[in-house]
Amino acid sequence: MSDSRLYSFSPETKEKLRKFRLGTSRAKDAQAIICETPTPARREECEGYTFVAALTGSVADIIDAKTQEIRPQDDEVYSKMEDLADDLPESSPRFILLSYPLTTKDGRPSVPYVLLYWLPENCNPMQRMSYANAVELMRTSAQVNRVIEVETDDDIIDIKDKLTGSD
Repeated sequence: MSDSRLYSFSPETKEKLRKFRLGTSRAKDAQAIICETPTPARREECEGYTFVAALTGSVADIIDAKTQEIRPQDDEVYSKMEDLADDLPESSPRFILLSYPLTTKDGRPSVPYVLLYWLPENCNPMQRMSYANAVELMRTSAQVNRVIEVETDDDIIDIKDKLTGSD
């Protein structure tokens, strides 16, 4: 079964992702949102809805367990990598959309728009599988060109090094 059959984005969510992507291209500060995929245990806990933490700009999404549709709960966005790292779970994967203004080594301004794939070492294998199945759909739906796997808080806090290629 393809990833597009496992998870979906409503037209409204796609529009919010598009607005985030376009709206962050001229931002002076980093901006990010965190998304998660549903897991069987969480689906049961929430009686039809799984809450999705969309942070760094904390956009909490809700995933309808019946349709697997991902939709945002609010439009809050984080701008500090330290705050983002603090809010990420220690044992659950997440997708983070990040727009990070920086200056390249040759002095040009750049605003990379990337998908950070938060995959802590001690996460549940079922959750790893759930996220692995959704990463390509998330990448194409969010229209990012680059996916960066991050495993620790320090990877998030020091993301500028990876974005500039000085890691």
